[in-house]
Amino acid sequence: MNANTDTTGPTPRPDQTNTATGAAIPSTAAPTTRTLFPNDSRRRQGPGVLALTIGFGLVAVCLIGLFTSPSAAIGGAWCIGMMLVLLFLSVPVAIALSVPSIIGVYAVSGIPATMNILATAPFSAVSDWSMSVLPMFIFMGMLLTQSGLSGKVYRVADHWFSWLPGGIGIGTTFAGAGLSAVTGSTIGMTYALGRAGIPEMLKAGYDKRMAVGTIMVAGMTGNLIPPSILMVIYAGIASVPVGPALMAGALPGILLAVCFAAFIFAVGVFVPRLVGRGQAATDTTNPTTPERPTTTWRDRFTSLASVWGFAIILIVLFGGMFSGIFTPTEAGAAAALCSVLLCLWEKRGDHPWRKIADSAMATVSATSAIFFIMIGATMLTSLLAITGLAPILTGFITDLGLSRVGFLLVLIVLYIIMGMFFDTMSMMLLTIPILLPTLETMGVSPLWFGVFVVLLGEFGMITPPVGIIPYIIHSIVKDKAVNLGHTITLRDIFISLLWFLPVAVVFLVLLVAVPGMTEWLPDLIERTSGGMASG
Repeated sequence: MNANTDTTGPTPRPDQTNTATGAAIPSTAAPTTRTLFPNDSRRRQGPGVLALTIGFGLVAVCLIGLFTSPSAAIGGAWCIGMMLVLLFLSVPVAIALSVPSIIGVYAVSGIPATMNILATAPFSAVSDWSMSVLPMFIFMGMLLTQSGLSGKVYRVADHWFSWLPGGIGIGTTFAGAGLSAVTGSTIGMTYALGRAGIPEMLKAGYDKRMAVGTIMVAGMTGNLIPPSILMVIYAGIASVPVGPALMAGALPGILLAVCFAAFIFAVGVFVPRLVGRGQAATDTTNPTTPERPTTTWRDRFTSLASVWGFAIILIVLFGGMFSGIFTPTEAGAAAALCSVLLCLWEKRGDHPWRKIADSAMATVSATSAIFFIMIGATMLTSLLAITGLAPILTGFITDLGLSRVGFLLVLIVLYIIMGMFFDTMSMMLLTIPILLPTLETMGVSPLWFGVFVVLLGEFGMITPPVGIIPYIIHSIVKDKAVNLGHTITLRDIFISLLWFLPVAVVFLVLLVAVPGMTEWLPDLIERTSGGMASG
């Protein structure tokens, strides 16, 4: 999950030194969560007095426009405008979606319809059995974080790929994909992997821009590869089966990670100086950079023993769904149980039950926050239906005469612009109820569209001027233990994005050109397991 809806990410803690590789691995203290109604603004501080004055003035204008509208559709448009204003004011997403929706329904249909929505929307939004997989995945991510997974996965990836040209960057890319997938936290992964990976790459002589760029894109695939919390939320909003929605993102997520790894490998071959090839592992231009230890094959095989529990969880999760033994919900519950046992074993003697209890409480808080947001999305859907705004928008888009590709190109531009100001969940909840009726007309698969939206949301997280990931990286590299004496400016970070973003753009074009890549794995599971249940 992204920005302030990221409810599973660990807060940066004092580092613990990994004696095997010398990498600084952040400690896995108790996870922290955001408030019950998470604030989805990318800004660290709330809006100023002037912004609040202008914002509430615009809200007042929207209210006047709503209650004086000549038609229900125009009133619905005023409500959408009010939602956007509230989101820009850093109002929690649950409130920004639900309050204008309730006011809009009241203005258009009166008290009976308003009372009906208040009575039915909370239950209908979150009571679907398939949504029970959400707390299971969150609980699993919390427990794996508590078990020290981030450091172990990074060490294994580092050991096995470090011999390749650009190998440390390649290992970091795959480690980031795995960590953000199992923890559901792009932000938390960036903190943990940034503090571990950046100094390791600098020790190996990497260009500082290559080092920070690798960290920023490492988590882009995490919310596509199962278990993806955002794909579960999308399934709930779009009313598609959870199992196929989860599997739809797996192949694109893996392929994107492979594309980034191939790019780093190509850099290592054709521009070796950027990845420390052809020179000593120690940066001779910076005498403060310590030497990186040599990894032997014995180290590589020994490192695998530290992630045996992670391997078992993957087998239970994916093997159970592939074989048809588990539905996605049951697989999530089984994986969460395995995570409990793993936490008990890994943290034996270190108050494991306290860590499990902390994870359980954090899971309740995070799940409640997400469910409140989904209730707001359900109210928005009701508003669109009552005002008739959804069919009007569908007709407008259809009348433009756009082809499927043209329609998607417009959406790419729209989502990238929105991604500069909103996080992935905000974008999903605001746009999916509006766009769903149009997808069928344009021949766009709902499963494919879920992958498309989540990927574009990840784009937004690293897109200037207000994408949150570059600023997180900038705060991390101010630490001397991370920068190892190098000066890494915000300009360096933005330049590194210019190196990596074209790879993601090419992959996005490929996703549009070959939509079948999202449905291949769900279809395969359907054939091999004799049918994949939605829950």
